[in-house]
Amino acid sequence: MIDQCLIKHKMKEDKSWSFTDESHHNTSYLTHNYYTYPAKFIPQVASRLILENSNEGDIVVDPFMGSGTTIVEALLNKRFGIGCDINYVAFLVAKAKTTPINNKLLEEEILQLRSDLDYRMNGKYNYYLSKSYRFIPKNDKIDYWFKKHQKEKLAIIFARINEVQNSAIKNLFLVAFAQILKHCSIWLQSSVKPQRDFKKVNYEPLELFLSRVRNMSKRNEAFIQKLKPEIINSINEHRKVIRRDARKIPCEDNVATSIVTSPPYVTSYEYADLHQLPALWFNKMNDLSSFRKNFIGSVFKTEENEVNVHSKTADEIIENFKGKKKSKEIRKYYFEMYDCLAEMKRVLKKNGKACIVIGDTQYRNIDILNHLVFIEQLNSLKFEIENVTVRQVTSKMLPSFRDSRTGRFAKPTNTNIKLVHPKEYIIIAKKN
Repeated sequence: MIDQCLIKHKMKEDKSWSFTDESHHNTSYLTHNYYTYPAKFIPQVASRLILENSNEGDIVVDPFMGSGTTIVEALLNKRFGIGCDINYVAFLVAKAKTTPINNKLLEEEILQLRSDLDYRMNGKYNYYLSKSYRFIPKNDKIDYWFKKHQKEKLAIIFARINEVQNSAIKNLFLVAFAQILKHCSIWLQSSVKPQRDFKKVNYEPLELFLSRVRNMSKRNEAFIQKLKPEIINSINEHRKVIRRDARKIPCEDNVATSIVTSPPYVTSYEYADLHQLPALWFNKMNDLSSFRKNFIGSVFKTEENEVNVHSKTADEIIENFKGKKKSKEIRKYYFEMYDCLAEMKRVLKKNGKACIVIGDTQYRNIDILNHLVFIEQLNSLKFEIENVTVRQVTSKMLPSFRDSRTGRFAKPTNTNIKLVHPKEYIIIAKKN
């Protein structure tokens, strides 16, 4: 087992990693602003890790790519970026964010789109509504979250997007559509916890969508200006993003110089809840329970047998939940994460670095020390822990309260427990 004294010696807080002087505007530059993605790490962290642990022309991998932050920064820093994520919404956003589009073509498509949608909304609304009904998902959750008139207007926009022939432009429009869904629903706007607000002001879908598309077009143009021409002209050779489980990274053995990633927490199934609106419209979710099952550490899939998680700390955490369903869930999560770490080792070249950003959490007053578990698992895989940096987290879009009885994310009340996410751990592990 790993020497805890050695780890404590290597573990230090570094205020420069907190980027407290960076505003929201500075942490959502270029295409990073395309979509509001929960729990993502800021691009400054990804960029610094890439620069400190790889060189130009190297391969950088993110097996939990989320919205593609690492892949965007790899391209901007003249690296090859490879990423995967099991979540379709994440894959779609990452693909759009990392695809430079000829701005002349994009602007021409936007002009045609605007003209068509204005005609369909204000000219022949009923005619185009009748043709668009088939684009409304046949799912009870659509009526749960969307009022009838909003649902119908969104259907007309969604139908027109699906007529776009250029796949890159179509993906950008789909991300813009996904971004406006919360505003156009009765989801409480100020909350990341799924809850309805029946008095919510109605936003105009067409106005929101066109405004979003115009903003993304400007950011695409700025993104292009930051990229080397050879990257723009052969983007598919410099960037690979795939919808896939993190235990099957789309990368050959022993070729990556660094892994730069922020894995899901034990409660990652709750991230699925936050993606349900676009997943519904894109027909990627039959029901929420099935959708959640795809995520690492899902509460809806448990391991019947007591598998080895390769961590004394993990065993102690699991023991604290003995006799409860949660113990199986946590064991399953750490078992799957060990496989993910092993897969990272496969793709890394000798002396390659695994840079993992992870925070601890708490459930029913029990500390879940993810960073120690990962360190012990990496040690079991014969990685060398070079250092562990502690960074203060100033903001992260995640629910902040848990129900004191069930432990689930909940509304803020006097009886519910307020969660604190004050810091993250940046683990740098070298493959020997």
